[in-house]
Amino acid sequence: MRYVVLDTETTGLSHENGDRIIEIGCVEVLNHVATGRVFHKYINPQRQIHAEAIRVHGITNEFLADKPVFAEIAQEFVEFIEGAVLVIHNAAFDIGFLNSELGRLNYPAIPEEQVIDTLALARRRHPMAQHSLDALCRRYGIDNSKRTKHGALLDAELLADVYIELIGGRQPVLTLVASTETTHEIRVTQTVTLTLRPRPLPRRLTEEERLAHESFIAELGQDAIWLSYLDPAAEQPELAS
Repeated sequence: MRYVVLDTETTGLSHENGDRIIEIGCVEVLNHVATGRVFHKYINPQRQIHAEAIRVHGITNEFLADKPVFAEIAQEFVEFIEGAVLVIHNAAFDIGFLNSELGRLNYPAIPEEQVIDTLALARRRHPMAQHSLDALCRRYGIDNSKRTKHGALLDAELLADVYIELIGGRQPVLTLVASTETTHEIRVTQTVTLTLRPRPLPRRLTEEERLAHESFIAELGQDAIWLSYLDPAAEQPELAS
C-alpha cells in the first residue's frame, strides 16, 4: 500500500477569503515504511501573511519573496501524490486550500475518498483525549522536540509515525497456514513468507534401549496407542497373548 503523509502551512485560516498556501510537505510511505522520498516546497503566496500565522509557523513574507508561485510547482506536486492515499491531520483544512490552489490552475480537485483524516481517527480512538499533533506525539512517545514551530515537512514526518500508532502500531501479524502437502507456512503479513519443511530427527536410542521399549509396549496388548508410534520399517514386536 502506498500513501503520502501531507501537511501545509498557509498565510491564514480561510482560503475562501483569499489566503494561500506557503509551504507543502509530503512524505511517501510504502507498506507503512517511509521510502525516503519527500516533496517539500516553500511557495510565494503573492499576498501578505497574517501576523497570527507567522507566530505559528515563523515563515515571513521576506523569506518567501524569491520562492516559486504555486503554478510553478503544481505539476510536480500532482505527480508526487498521484495514485496515493493522502494521510492528513485535520484534512478538511489542507484539502480546502489545496483544491483552491489546484482549481485556479484548472487541475482536478483531490477527491474526498483519496484522503484519510488522522484527526477523525484520533477522535474515534481516544474520544476523551486531546487530538493535536503534539498531544498525539506525547501519547505515543514520539519525539517532537524539534517542533518549536509548525513546519509542513517536519509535521508530515511526525504524522507518519502517529498514523502507524493510530492504526495499531508496527507489530507484524503472524498467520499460520496449513498446507495440503507435507509443508507448513508461517506468513508474516506484508513482510516475508517462510516455508518450514519437516525433517526426521536422528535416532538417539541405542539398539538395546529400542528393544527394551518395544518389549514393554508388546506387554500392553493390541489396543495400546503406543503401537502407532513405532517405526513401521522396524521389525514389530511379538504381542503378548
